[in-house]
Order: sequence, then C-alpha cells, then structure tokens
Amino acid sequence: MDNSQNKNADSFKISGNWSEQSKELKGKFSQLTDEDLKFETGKENELLKKMETRLNKNREEVINIIKKGQTQKTV
Repeated sequence: MDNSQNKNADSFKISGNWSEQSKELKGKFSQLTDEDLKFETGKENELLKKMETRLNKNREEVINIIKKGQTQKTV
C-alpha cells in the first residue's frame, strides 16, 4: 500500500496555471517566498523539496496541499 503512495508522489506533476496557484499558496502560507514557489517543467521534485522545508511538512502533505489548490481551480 505504502509503495503505491510513493509512486504517486514520485510521478507528481503540476497542472493548471502555476502562477495563479503559487499566488494563492503564498496567500495561505506567508512563509513561502517567490523563490520557494519558482517552478520549471520537469522539476517538480525541487519545488516539493523547497516547500517541504519551508512548511515543515512531509512530501505527501505538500502534494495534497498543491492538489487541493488544483482541484479548486477546475471546479
């Protein structure tokens, strides 16, 4: 079971308008900086690591925070 969760985390991809999402994340989490939220396609792991460190959360928690923002935009 845990292995499938790790696979999902490893294959996580940013979708939607990241510029918009990153602004919302900064609004919710004041400790995040523009540098923390800087994203380049294919470098999701680097983004996640920066956010994990800044928010003091694990990888799954950070992914869930991002996914929650993505699903709110598609509704």
